[in-house]
Amino acid sequence: MTDIYLDNNATTKVDPAVVDVMIPYFLEQYGNPSSIHKFADGVARGLKQARQQVQALIGCEHDSEIIFTSCGTESNSTAILSAIKAQPNKKEIITTTVEHPAILSLCDYLEKEGYTIHRMPVDKAGRLNLESYKKLLSDQVAIVSVMWANNETGTIFPVVEMAALANAAGVMFHTDAVQAVGKIPMMLQDTKIDMLSLSGHKLHAPKGIGVLYLRRGTRYRPLLRGGHQERGRRAGTENTASIVGLGKACELALSHIEYENTKVKAMRDRLERGITEQIPHCFVTGDMYNRLPNTTDIAFEYIEGESILMLLNKAGIAASSGSACTSGSLEPSHVMRAMDIPYTAAHGTIRFSFSRYNTMHEVDEVLKVMPGIVATLRKLSPYWEGDGPVANPEQAFAPTYS
Repeated sequence: MTDIYLDNNATTKVDPAVVDVMIPYFLEQYGNPSSIHKFADGVARGLKQARQQVQALIGCEHDSEIIFTSCGTESNSTAILSAIKAQPNKKEIITTTVEHPAILSLCDYLEKEGYTIHRMPVDKAGRLNLESYKKLLSDQVAIVSVMWANNETGTIFPVVEMAALANAAGVMFHTDAVQAVGKIPMMLQDTKIDMLSLSGHKLHAPKGIGVLYLRRGTRYRPLLRGGHQERGRRAGTENTASIVGLGKACELALSHIEYENTKVKAMRDRLERGITEQIPHCFVTGDMYNRLPNTTDIAFEYIEGESILMLLNKAGIAASSGSACTSGSLEPSHVMRAMDIPYTAAHGTIRFSFSRYNTMHEVDEVLKVMPGIVATLRKLSPYWEGDGPVANPEQAFAPTYS
């Protein structure tokens, strides 16, 4: 079997067209864009074009609102730390229980530093309660940080509405849009979103390049200080080749938005339907009606996700699991825990995430092997007997977390 890559929410293949535009910036256009000689001119023009390409994809008003960073994590940290530095008297932050660790880890740290962190819960479909959110907004909140779409389930959050509510309360709003950019249409100039993070390697650009969108007029304090690069908002010589590559990737992503929401979505739906029809005791997690077109997270009851991944890998198929082996014990992801997925299923979640490089033929190949993989593992499971689970299998999945 040809290798099949269905882990595009983790990282993506760099588009060959992106590689092509990057190569001259290693071999020919290698000047420092901050220099005043002719070697800088072409590089500076390349950066300007890339800024405009990013601007077009996310729909912001000015290309000056684009700050190039090293990754989504840097963009996230810059946004939150900037907000609290610019507003030293505000000691509260609002986020959710299902954010990426790039947000949650920073909030954990800030909590130890004396900040109050409001972590909004989600329901069993991974959705937020906006009425509860409204009650948290106050003049003590420095910033709200809510992901545009969840990286595990693909569930989309109402960040445009949430940003408007925050703005009305005089609170800054940031969204980690790493998974959403390039997959769903955006028009930031029509929103009250103050800051947005994106990462190049999630949309067929290279690793090590990201963006922080900063709406004009938003109070800001740089994370990296030094030179005058990025209008003094992010010091350090620009990663010119990767910036140009990101610009091209954004241009391509904009041209493929419709494909993502039709052809890619159709592949996702076909895989999801085939698995749930063929395999008993499995279900899709997250919001079935409001999610990214490329993502499905399926819980297979009474078996562990890591074992499924190993057999998928042996069959030449790459996917990912919501579980992580830490300290010798396998625990469900924080997203599954937040959604209160039953222990019997939370251990066996598998995320399949597509890109425009996948095909229906690959979907059919996965559907050929998945039933056998699950059946094999259930035969080995102490919680499965014959054609179904043993009596009271949930007792064997006693939680190891609070």
